[in-house]
This record gives sequence, structure tokens and C-alpha cells, in this order.
Amino acid sequence: MSRILVATTNPGKVAEYQAILSDTDIQLLGLREVGVDFEVDESGQTFEENARLKARVYADASGLLTLADDSGLCVDALGGAPGIFSARYGPDPASRIERLLVEMADVPDESRIARFVCIIALAEPGGGTHTFEGVCEGRIDRRPKGTRGFGYDPVFYLPEYDLTMAELPLSLKNEISHRARAAARLKAWLVENSSQP
Repeated sequence: MSRILVATTNPGKVAEYQAILSDTDIQLLGLREVGVDFEVDESGQTFEENARLKARVYADASGLLTLADDSGLCVDALGGAPGIFSARYGPDPASRIERLLVEMADVPDESRIARFVCIIALAEPGGGTHTFEGVCEGRIDRRPKGTRGFGYDPVFYLPEYDLTMAELPLSLKNEISHRARAAARLKAWLVENSSQP
């Protein structure tokens, strides 16, 4: 059985990835399980730089194949903001949504284009790093709707479903979200490369 370190102290995120990889022989471990207790400063300028940085540092510290991700919301009318600062756009989720809606108050509906982006980096100890991108396109709604999900989900509107991300059934969100799409690419790569001699 292959072991992969997930660069997080959040057991929920480890479980989420384990569910995605449940039909493989890969065992996922969190940072606490391998005795790694330091944080990496996310000093990159892009999602990819931050994901690569975390994966590389933890892979070298642990000696294990390591998975790290970075993700966020990019809004065209705001020049790509909040981007890599999505989790720091306010002190809590409600404040972040409120700030976003205030900044977009005068933006017409047709220009409220946005996307969730997730980059997963997989680093080999002392070796290379592979990245996998997932994107989910949508628009910023004018008010929050729905109670599922987290973060910006209540204002991220998906025209093809006529629902916000927070109104979607969880099973559908787990198929179409940016993280799900990046993880599907990661899984395909892991399956392909584990079968090679």
C-alpha cells in the first residue's frame, strides 16, 4: 500500500481526499500522524506557487510523497481578487462575502463572471513536483442563497443549474467543484503511475 502525506492538520480534508481515493490502495496521512508540527508560510504569488511550496517543504521534512493544495475565488471584475487572499478577505466567511458583495455592488449581471480555482501539488521527497488544476466557472450572485457548503459558496451562482454552490446537493458539488476536478486529475495520474513497473 502506498502512503501519501496530506499537507493539512484538518482531519476533514484528509477524509475528503481519502473518499476520492477510496478505490485505490493509497493510504493518506495527516501532518499530525507523522509528527510534523510546523506551518509553511504561503509566500507564493499564485495558487500553484503556494501549493508547490507546501508540498515540497513537507515532502522533504517527512520523507513521504506529499499532497498539498491551494484554492480560492477569482472574480474578473475585481482583477482576479480575492484570489490567493480568498481566506483572508475578511475575519470570517460572512465578512468576506459582505466585502465581496459591497465591492461588486455596481457591477452589472453580465460582468459578474468568476471562477473557483484549485491547484493540487504532489511532491516526491528530494524529487519532482506534479500539479493538477481544477476550475469551476460561475458568477457572483447579488445575495447569499443556500445553506450547504462553506466560504463563498452561497454567492457563487452556477447558471447551468440555476443554483448557487451552497444550494447544490453535496453529491453534485463533489463532482463539479474545483477541488473535485483537480483531485480527479490527481487520481488518474496516481493510478496510471502506480501501475508502471
